[in-house]
Amino acid sequence: MFNKTLVPQSVAREIQGMIQSGQLKPGEKIPSQREFSQKFGISRASLREALLTLETLGLLKTEAGRGTFVASPSAPSSGAAGHMAPWRYSDSYSVFDVFQTRILLEGEIARLAAGRLTQLQLDKMEQATRTMEECWANQDLLANVEADLEFHGTIVSACSNAMLKALYQTVRDQVTETQRQPIPITDPERMRDSIGEHRKIIAALRANDGLRAKLEMETHIRNTARCAGLEP
Repeated sequence: MFNKTLVPQSVAREIQGMIQSGQLKPGEKIPSQREFSQKFGISRASLREALLTLETLGLLKTEAGRGTFVASPSAPSSGAAGHMAPWRYSDSYSVFDVFQTRILLEGEIARLAAGRLTQLQLDKMEQATRTMEECWANQDLLANVEADLEFHGTIVSACSNAMLKALYQTVRDQVTETQRQPIPITDPERMRDSIGEHRKIIAALRANDGLRAKLEMETHIRNTARCAGLEP
């Protein structure tokens, strides 16, 4: 039923569709993990990953001793009214640590990617940014974040330093979580600003201006951290 390499993402998309269609209603308790994993024909580990993703995006909420419920929706025009999910990597790194590392790592990666991105890659980043904008308007939060990941991943793929690329891959799960984590408290104005920041990064990379690309990337990540209430 699902692509095995993308099982959690595919299941998360399926459940998001059930929420958007009203099949799962706000405040409703979702089926047990046993029942859901049987329904989708997947392992409980894959299901848990999908549910954690949806909880981070603010689509589900878990209440201790009661279970997991569909969160109340917030319209994109109404401003952010949600709450961030617990940070799932707290046993190893704080979210502050990850944002701080992102500023250092991705800023330098952007600098070193300047002059190395093909026209096709730059166009791909433009399309990813448009997709982010469209999916936010439709409240397809999974696709919004997937497009954001594609944008950042394209820059990493063009970095000239193989060790920095390898370092990015070792922390990719934590980086991905910081791109999802602020979504429930992101208001429309911040999303517009974030998309504008993406376009400034693209402009710097199109101009082969590594120092400007580094500055724009660092600013973008700092502003995302501020949305999450942090000042790294």
